[in-house]
Amino acid sequence: MINVAVRAARAAGRIITRASLDLDAVKVARKQRNDFVTEVDRASEAAIIGTLKQAYPDHAFLGEESGHTQGKVQAPPHEAENVWIIDPLDGTTNFIHGLPQYCVSIALMQKGVVTQAVVYDPNRDELYTASKGRGAFLNDRRIRVAQRTKLDEALVGTGFPFRRLDDLDRYLAMFKAVSEKAAGLRRPGAAALDLAYVAAGRYDAFFEIGLMPWDVAAGSLLVTEAGGLVGNLQGDGDYLFSEQVLAGTPKVFGQMVALFGQVR
Repeated sequence: MINVAVRAARAAGRIITRASLDLDAVKVARKQRNDFVTEVDRASEAAIIGTLKQAYPDHAFLGEESGHTQGKVQAPPHEAENVWIIDPLDGTTNFIHGLPQYCVSIALMQKGVVTQAVVYDPNRDELYTASKGRGAFLNDRRIRVAQRTKLDEALVGTGFPFRRLDDLDRYLAMFKAVSEKAAGLRRPGAAALDLAYVAAGRYDAFFEIGLMPWDVAAGSLLVTEAGGLVGNLQGDGDYLFSEQVLAGTPKVFGQMVALFGQVR
């Protein structure tokens, strides 16, 4: 299964890379405030679903642009036997501005458990993969989360709320708390890549609110297979459909859960 997902991600990556050579020709639409979609997002998702459907015609799909397409057995995404969760271009705002920080994210969820993950960065030709119980890899090299254990030595990734600004005050309080404790805080703008960076040891932790399943599904498996922890902001496991995520090395994860518990 992972090989088919890799093939789909690379096909999408080629579409994105070709389009990036002439961004002025890319048609952009606005889904809602600060949330954009391009013809490239749609073409990338169509290529991914087409590749996966050819191999697995009975599987269901949950894509950012096409929504939920049920498979042979009718069931909601969290109960489906096999559902592919797809973000065809995570970091669309970066893409349309020519900022090379975006990726393709593909995950397979089976009966509510993410079992396969691919995150592909076409700019750096970095391919992150994971299969449940078999570890996480970057371009076929095994990766592990960082060894740092203290929040005051940690580099933390984050993402600003952009879909709903009613989360902004809560987020700014969290941002302030982490800024005062961590060694550094970064916001590149593509959550799937941020989670992949936690898995690869580039970040020691990552947090964001206002996320959707396709933003975090693949990245979450990368982190856990690399030895890290993933949960919601309270440290619980129901993060995939809760619109919030916290990931990190085990020690830093625990310290951030405690820190967020003090934020009012």
